[in-house]
Amino acid sequence: MDLSVINPALLIASLMVASTPILLAALGELICEKSGVLNLGVEGMMITGAICGFAVAVETGSPLLGFLGAALGGAVLALLFAVLTQVLLANQVASGLALTLFGLGISALIGQGYRGVKPPPTGRIDLGPLSDIPVLGRVLFSHDWVVYFGLALVVAIWAFLKFSRAGLVLRAVGESAEAAHALGYKVVRIRIAAILFGGACSGLGGAYLSLIRVPQWTDGMTAGAGWIALAIVVFGSWRPGRVLVGAYLFGGLTVLQLNLQAAQLPVPVEVLSMSPFVLTIVVLVIISARRRGASGAAPAMLGRIFHASS
Repeated sequence: MDLSVINPALLIASLMVASTPILLAALGELICEKSGVLNLGVEGMMITGAICGFAVAVETGSPLLGFLGAALGGAVLALLFAVLTQVLLANQVASGLALTLFGLGISALIGQGYRGVKPPPTGRIDLGPLSDIPVLGRVLFSHDWVVYFGLALVVAIWAFLKFSRAGLVLRAVGESAEAAHALGYKVVRIRIAAILFGGACSGLGGAYLSLIRVPQWTDGMTAGAGWIALAIVVFGSWRPGRVLVGAYLFGGLTVLQLNLQAAQLPVPVEVLSMSPFVLTIVVLVIISARRRGASGAAPAMLGRIFHASS
């Protein structure tokens, strides 16, 4: 085994890239769950965003329009979930699972004509002298705009939930929809807006996979990233900062196992490939066991149906 092939600076930089799609999806799901809605369709919205963003970027030649198309595609799928759960009062768990299956199917259908096609490149942001700083420049100042957008979104959501009136209303709806309704707030509208935001963020996360990280279209390319995003929201106790830590933890494990394969670690490749998922589950179990009050961090209305006449 030759550990000298592992470059620490490159490892950390790759960690940030690998974490970005999961971070975006997890932040969207965080807002959705803060409103009291449990959407298990993150995987379906991510894969739909991946093919929508890829198709738009290829047809227009613009990666930016591709990301906008991905956000729109994820939001449209989320709107379907919103109609089912908030208007027709369908079960949220069943609807979310159906959404994932639908997303996987529709993305495979749309993506038939895009296999083997290369999307237009998304360049890195030129930060001038900052990019030339030894080690630090490679780690922090040599990424594409989506990586920085994800970090900015963490701060924005934290400030939104903590300091804004709209964030307070969203949290109130998630804690007691009946009380919020009694105060005159449009609970269903607020929940639908949160669901659409979650869908748009999931779509962006999917597009990051197909336009930047891979970049190509492959059926099922999200490979469980949506389920990891759901787990990270729980791991982060519904707090943006902790969600960032959880996303970086999983991203770091993913990149590390690839580097260990390159270093020819005497362990079967299959074991290394599954290690990020196994270790993520182990960490979730340990955190849940140690933090006995963690369940209290979940919104009280999470997963519960609300009807204005109830």
